[in-house]
Amino acid sequence: MNLHQFRFVQEAVRRNLNLTEAAKALHTSQPGVSKAILELEDELGIDIFARHGKRIKRVTEPGQQVLRSIEIILREVNNLKRIGAQYAAQDSGALSIAATHTQARYVLPAAVAKLRHAYPKVSISLHQGAPEQVARMLLDDVADIGIATEALSDHPELITLPCYDWQHTLVLPAGHPLLERERIALEDLVQVPLITYHPSYTGRTRIDTAFAQRQLKPHIVLEAIDSDVIKTYVKLGLGVGIVAEMAMQGEERSPELVARPLGHLFGQNVSRVAFKRGAYLRQFVLRFAEFLSDRLSRELINKAMLGGGTDFEL
Repeated sequence: MNLHQFRFVQEAVRRNLNLTEAAKALHTSQPGVSKAILELEDELGIDIFARHGKRIKRVTEPGQQVLRSIEIILREVNNLKRIGAQYAAQDSGALSIAATHTQARYVLPAAVAKLRHAYPKVSISLHQGAPEQVARMLLDDVADIGIATEALSDHPELITLPCYDWQHTLVLPAGHPLLERERIALEDLVQVPLITYHPSYTGRTRIDTAFAQRQLKPHIVLEAIDSDVIKTYVKLGLGVGIVAEMAMQGEERSPELVARPLGHLFGQNVSRVAFKRGAYLRQFVLRFAEFLSDRLSRELINKAMLGGGTDFEL
């Protein structure tokens, strides 16, 4: 019984029981993977996988329990590596961050700059993706920390903590007739073409729900995952935009565009940070989280990671 066998079993499940794809991901041969799994099954005296001929069809009931144990073992092996790396060189290493475009573009830069100043020997990798992809990168140990508004709290294998709250903002060209309204209503928005986020990004669900509850149908002419893209098409006159307020603050303000808050229509959104449950967090990972939000502290994060407390809402 060895770690290679555990990794082969875990990767086979991740690749939908396709041993050829598992072998490619692990840079080895398909027969080698198959042989190692069979040897592990012989040693354990059970079938981890049910087969039809030579093809793996599903994970057996005892196999499910084996997978849970393998997950714990490999997670702790990774933790041992991180502990060794941290204490061998406490001020250096690599930080891998997974985030949506909005977080990467508007929220992370200040925190990344602070971390670079505090830990100049730490290299940083930034991975962008949809919220579900951010969650998957954490689960697959591609990232140490993830930040998104959607999806993260849907995974029990992740520890999530609220980072900050925000509201949507209406973006209009200067001189647009809606600017004459003292308080913009949903009925006003259905009269104009709208440009906003793709349904799986940046609080779009709240927007759709608000219109649906009033039985109103908005005229959405363009969907995007990028706030800058939305603002670009507003400037071109295709419609008015609905973006996260971060995209219209500070240096992101444009003299050609005017912003109006829409929290009274769509409510408040909460962006969350997430870590893989049971992962060992190096000191600079905890420090980075503190740079992200003054609501986050290493004491709070460690408490959550150890299973202490259940209510960490804003």
